[in-house]
Amino acid sequence: MQKRYLFILLFVLGVINANAQGPDENQLGAWYMYFFSTTFKESNWGVQGDIQYRDWRGLGDREQLLLRSGLTYTPKGSDVKFTLGFANVTTGQFGTEVDNPVSENRIYQEALFSNTLLNRLLLTHRFRYEQRWVEAQDFRTRYRYNLFVNIPFKGTSLDKGTPYFAFYNEIFINGERQIGNGRTVQFFDRNRTYLGLGYAIKKNLRLQLGWMEQTTVDWQKGQLQFSLHHTF
Repeated sequence: MQKRYLFILLFVLGVINANAQGPDENQLGAWYMYFFSTTFKESNWGVQGDIQYRDWRGLGDREQLLLRSGLTYTPKGSDVKFTLGFANVTTGQFGTEVDNPVSENRIYQEALFSNTLLNRLLLTHRFRYEQRWVEAQDFRTRYRYNLFVNIPFKGTSLDKGTPYFAFYNEIFINGERQIGNGRTVQFFDRNRTYLGLGYAIKKNLRLQLGWMEQTTVDWQKGQLQFSLHHTF
């Protein structure tokens, strides 16, 4: 009888441990992304957003499905684009056996502006502030800063037919530390560093393929990224 109880206890502990496991840091994941933006004729207003499917291992083990879009405004005589937007995020658990998705809704505000260094370093800065409603957690906020760098292989702009090198680094900082039921999160949330190659199919349509290393407090993992950038 004692052996039976011991076996049941070990089995339950094994299931809990399997369900609580973190991602396999040696397994290369993949993100598939579509970014879009447009303006309303000749006005200062527009829309931007992205659709992303992220997988822990390439395909077959959902990490996240992210749907995001916002209203943009660029003041006259300014190179800064402001956005007020909304995102819905569904996050799956690592492992193909049990997904246990977590739902999240976000409202975000961001400022985006660009500048050029040495004629060929095309820099874009993005500051984003998020208000987050994560399932089974208290209200949270997060601050993000992303530096994008594109370097065309020829010329000084991403014209049609231009291949280019792409880099970005984004840091995430948590606002609220208390997330409910005695749980806390770190001040540092995560960092993403990306290296890739791009090609301007048209002036308003670019394709990129690259590798991104994501580092959190608990794990570090590489991801392939396939992205399409569309302005219309």
